[in-house]
Amino acid sequence: MANEKPLRSIRVLECGGFITGPYASMLLADMGADVIKVERPDGGDPFRSFRGGLYSPHFQAYNRNKRSITLDTRQADDLAVFDELLSTSDVFIQNSRPGIAKKLGLDAERLMKINPKLVYCSISGFGSGGPYVDRPTYDTVAQSMSGFLNMLVDPAAPKVMGPAIADAVTGLYASNGIMAALIERGITGKGRLIEVSMLEAMTHFSIEPYSNYFNSGVTPGPYGRAAVSQSYVLACADDKLVALHLSSPEKFWTGLVTATQHPQLAADPRFATRMNRVDNHEALRLELAMLFRTKTRQQWLDALVANDVPCAPVYDLDEALEDPQAKYMKLEIRAMHPTEGEVRTIRPAITVNGNVPVEFLPPPTLGEHSEEIRQELRRNSAA
Repeated sequence: MANEKPLRSIRVLECGGFITGPYASMLLADMGADVIKVERPDGGDPFRSFRGGLYSPHFQAYNRNKRSITLDTRQADDLAVFDELLSTSDVFIQNSRPGIAKKLGLDAERLMKINPKLVYCSISGFGSGGPYVDRPTYDTVAQSMSGFLNMLVDPAAPKVMGPAIADAVTGLYASNGIMAALIERGITGKGRLIEVSMLEAMTHFSIEPYSNYFNSGVTPGPYGRAAVSQSYVLACADDKLVALHLSSPEKFWTGLVTATQHPQLAADPRFATRMNRVDNHEALRLELAMLFRTKTRQQWLDALVANDVPCAPVYDLDEALEDPQAKYMKLEIRAMHPTEGEVRTIRPAITVNGNVPVEFLPPPTLGEHSEEIRQELRRNSAA
């Protein structure tokens, strides 16, 4: 329900591309903000054309619940339209390389003079200064520089794996900073310049391993967390995978031993205490790997759940959405775009007053709302 959205009175202008800026603004849009995506007429957000055309699945992922207007702010007439929009906006987001926003007339100094109440959010790779300020930065660069990637890469077979973590994390940090500034503005009436870099976000995101390093002098590597948290991924008789996370409560280890029907595990001095199991994590993994090959994944899940062991099947994406809990929570949602057809996406994670957010505005085509937004501006001028 629209009136349940906490940010329904907030307008956001986004001049973003790829992931960090668009993700930050989408999170605000999911909470009800009127997000206007300002795009260059010659192709717009580069993520639009990631698979040819201008409506790639990559673009769709980060741009629902937005309206699109095409403006080239290097042109005086379009800059005037932008400035008029800005005067009615609460937030501005850009994730260009340092210096680009100023060339386009979108720098914080100019925009915050036009609108002193504006919360201006600048997202970059390495911040606004320093020896690397002019370097291009993408997800893998930020993961690597922060030390995060080293905790994911197998040194015996180094390769980049998984989704774009740094991009999404930086977008989350940006939206968090924006909302804090909006809360403060409600008290002071003044805007703020919010800056977040991918390096800062990913380094802070790694705060627990850094804390352990500060205290022990030991860097965790790719398997350190698995040992401490007693986490495992094990192949079953049907070649399907199951994940365990025993954490620290002893009852979970006891439950696992009961589920395996191999009490000799508990009798083994290598596994007698939690710290023994941490120190001998690889040895225990090998023991469990042999055991789990004797039954199917479902047989193991039944036994583990019956003994209250934290576990889960390691799903492919298509399996994940078919799980009864995922279906109950309505994690997949769909909407029809008038020209692009059905759009499938994952709903926002936050519910408000018990209302599950299953309705959304499909990602816009390039300039889809240009005339609509211009008409709004004309009506406001005439009022």
